[in-house]
Amino acid sequence: MYEQIKLSYATDALEPYIDKVTVETHHGKHHATYTTNFNDLAQKAGVADKSAEEVLANLDKISDETLRKGIRNQGGGYYNHNLYFEMFSPNAVKAPTGKLAAAIDKKFGSLDACKEELSKLAAAQFGSGWAFLSTDKAGNLTASNSLNQDNPLSEGKGLIPILALDVWEHAYYLKYKNLRPDYIKAFWEILDWGKVSARYDEVVK
Repeated sequence: MYEQIKLSYATDALEPYIDKVTVETHHGKHHATYTTNFNDLAQKAGVADKSAEEVLANLDKISDETLRKGIRNQGGGYYNHNLYFEMFSPNAVKAPTGKLAAAIDKKFGSLDACKEELSKLAAAQFGSGWAFLSTDKAGNLTASNSLNQDNPLSEGKGLIPILALDVWEHAYYLKYKNLRPDYIKAFWEILDWGKVSARYDEVVK
């Protein structure tokens, strides 16, 4: 069974950057629905014994087109939101450490340049979608954006996301209305780079 991530912080702990009502609605309703639907579809497709990463990276092995499309959307929503909510903290570490810090400097030149690139990708995503920082198993980083609930796993890029920036309107509209760039700027204030660094270390052995 795929489990929705439990928040490691109170629903009002991310204020003023993300408000309590948004967290309650986004995590408690939207993410909960993705989790329920993914579990149901995975059971029907006979893939519920596999990890979400494995399912999303092998969508072409699901022969039923309707189930494949549903799992891409609902499974992607489940996976993306688990990553998104996991990486926040009211006492966020403001910079990466260890191997991730070195990899960011190598790829982007600096942390500020990395954040700027991801912010541009998030702001430029037309309609609903995400921006991701991902790595391959060798530790090489890639910044990208994806439509709807797609991610580098479901897109077959051979990359594993370590940071997810949600730019669906339900992630920010209650507080920021149509000012997506303001929400993106606030996102960096509560993103815990210590958690991102730990995830990078898990992927890159």
